[in-house]
Amino acid sequence: MFLALLGSSTLLKPAHGEVKMEKVAYFNQPNCYRLSNGTVEVIVTTDIGPRLIRYGFVGDDNILAELPQLKVSTELGEWRPWGGHRLWAAPEAMPRSYSPDNTPIEFKVEGKDTIRLIQPVEPKTGIQKEITVTLAEKGTLVTVHHKLTNRTLWAIDVAPWALTIMKGGGTTILPQEPYRSHDDYLLPARPLVFWHYTDLSDPRWTIGKKFIRLKTDAARKEPQKIGIANKQGWSAYMLNQTLFVKRFSYQEGAPYPDYGSNNETYTSELFMEIETLAPMRHLEPGHSAEHLERWSLFKNVDIGATEVSLEQVLSPLIKQTAQP
Repeated sequence: MFLALLGSSTLLKPAHGEVKMEKVAYFNQPNCYRLSNGTVEVIVTTDIGPRLIRYGFVGDDNILAELPQLKVSTELGEWRPWGGHRLWAAPEAMPRSYSPDNTPIEFKVEGKDTIRLIQPVEPKTGIQKEITVTLAEKGTLVTVHHKLTNRTLWAIDVAPWALTIMKGGGTTILPQEPYRSHDDYLLPARPLVFWHYTDLSDPRWTIGKKFIRLKTDAARKEPQKIGIANKQGWSAYMLNQTLFVKRFSYQEGAPYPDYGSNNETYTSELFMEIETLAPMRHLEPGHSAEHLERWSLFKNVDIGATEVSLEQVLSPLIKQTAQP
């Protein structure tokens, strides 16, 4: 994918320990902004969105999918997945969820490490979406803050829903709840939610004692999806030897969408989605609902072929992503 500094023939590389932000062309879009700390880089676009369209180690591949060819026709117009990371309002509904976001947005640079992307109010839904992206000075941490604001004249019930489209060829990893014996604890651990098209006999699924895994397969067009109440607060995606980790919160007793799901994963032939959701909120006019994710990347990760080896490799890396 084409990446170039506007007005310069070279791409400036920041010293490790500082964040630099610069305007670039990427994804055939001229008005993008690149944040880099010398280890990883994040690229957002202001030509559509709000969308975060690249995350990866400097000089390495994009861990996010790039899908400019896909489109969905709706009564609101042509909606395009594009790839990358987006913000929706849950629960899913046609055509509301698929309100097109193919036009330029506003943005605000907040210091050297943060950019805020502000979508115009959606004309049919009355919802305004914002994504604020902050890159840490060192390491791979990216903080992604999401905000839905009700710009209608009446109250609405929605939940912020953050969807990250991952490059195909990898595997989603979701944690199971810690084991407790029947003698120790009698109540259920958490919901596991299926869609009408969910098929656990599909070979893309691996259901283990410690983890639930879902892999992409370009030869299989049938989608697969599940939702869970993820009390462990993390999900991951393994692509080749690069591990993407997404951190998020769980509020016990809160009214999450989709039968209590705060974490969902979906695959079609070309890509994987790792999705997180905030609790449902009753928003009066002018009020907002917010949701936070924290992303991390690890390279040269070998998880082996068994659940035992996966746990041995994954556990210390997940601990590194926990908040201090």
